[in-house]
Amino acid sequence: MATLTFHGAAQEVTGSCHLLESPALGRVLLDCGLHQGGDAVDRQHQDSLPFDPRTIDAVVLSHAHLDHSGRLPLLVNHGFDGPIHCTEATVDLLELMLEDAAGLYLRDLERDNLRNRRRGKPLRKADYSRADVHKALALCQPHAYGETWSLGPAATVCFHDAGHILGSAIVELRLTEKDRRKTLVFSGDLGKSDAVLMNDPATLTQADLVMMEGTYGDRNHRSMDNTLVELRDILADTWERGGNVMIPSFAVGRTQEILFHLGRLHQRGELARWQIVLDSPMAIKATRLYDRWFSLLDRDDVKHIHRSHHGSLEDYLPNLTCAVSTDESMAVNRIKAGAIIIAGSGMCTGGRIRHHFKHRIWNARNALIFIGFQAHNTLGRQLVDGARHISMFGEDYVVKARIETLGGFSAHADQSQLVDWLGHFEGTPRVALVHGEPRALDALSHRLWKEKKIACEIPALGQSLVF
Repeated sequence: MATLTFHGAAQEVTGSCHLLESPALGRVLLDCGLHQGGDAVDRQHQDSLPFDPRTIDAVVLSHAHLDHSGRLPLLVNHGFDGPIHCTEATVDLLELMLEDAAGLYLRDLERDNLRNRRRGKPLRKADYSRADVHKALALCQPHAYGETWSLGPAATVCFHDAGHILGSAIVELRLTEKDRRKTLVFSGDLGKSDAVLMNDPATLTQADLVMMEGTYGDRNHRSMDNTLVELRDILADTWERGGNVMIPSFAVGRTQEILFHLGRLHQRGELARWQIVLDSPMAIKATRLYDRWFSLLDRDDVKHIHRSHHGSLEDYLPNLTCAVSTDESMAVNRIKAGAIIIAGSGMCTGGRIRHHFKHRIWNARNALIFIGFQAHNTLGRQLVDGARHISMFGEDYVVKARIETLGGFSAHADQSQLVDWLGHFEGTPRVALVHGEPRALDALSHRLWKEKKIACEIPALGQSLVF
């Protein structure tokens, strides 16, 4: 019998990591993600691996976001040397994500150890090095969508487009035990229908066990038309008040979508007065990777970019300035009004967006727009929940900027779209809901039973199921 143990993203949104064990394939990890929220050094130290990495035969990675991939260097540091299977585009993005995360982690560790030296406290050792990042990348084995490949002595895998970010995959895993064939489908993160740039998630029909995400299992997104109207209203109001707009954004996925929508507004003559700044070296690099992989993106949206006589997302928005260096980032602080500042990190756990908060969040003329999910224990979640005072860089700041959340920009399927995707499976597969907070998963489970008579399991951290 196959056993699936949930070591992350179980009744929580981050830290996706699931251990699948079977004679048909050995011991395989589905994702190996980092928990998000809090200090990067504390987070890395707390993200231990509750299994022996030397016994893991392979990793099957759904996509490159750190909450699905961020513990790979730690896995390698502790002795893993097997293949890391992912899509072709994910390999490119993974290099970008892991290198950036390692740089931030090692920089913060150096800062903390300097403080520890001054206080006479023990120094912390690094949990992994850049060499571990490089080894993890060297272990990657890329596969195209629709390609079936072997995993272990009696198992195969096929990746399908999940429509979440570039290279994101739904994992279809088939294994044979004692002449019985079983199919596990792992959704990874499912994109929302009709998202710009991304294709709709592929629909599958056969499975014995479906492991599906439920990030937005308790709500539906506003339509994109309504979301863009709301965005225009916020921009108009902020312009009248003589302020700037700050948009915390994930470097991969959300940044490229917001750039596309801002480009559409520019084409209509609605952004001529605004200065748009992309203040994230990683997002700039990721945007150029999207340009390289245009063949995987939604054809209609790509055609729109090319019809505008521009060959890339960056060129598509002529009044965009890319701030790469620290000096260029600091220069943004001299802009008094009329700037739309897009910066990481998406949940405000680090990155340049916090420096822009330092200069602007206390000023009521400014606006802060969230365009992605904010996990518990993140600064972004505090602000979405209405915090009027926050702490950054050892100082307290009053929150006076207008704060809005535009759910229509989400990269995740909403409740109705999740129900629809699962409804394509024939028969009554077993369903395990992951990657969602308890309230969201409970709401999704209730609706699936009420409308589809699908009974769902909601596994806890460390729980196992046999199928």
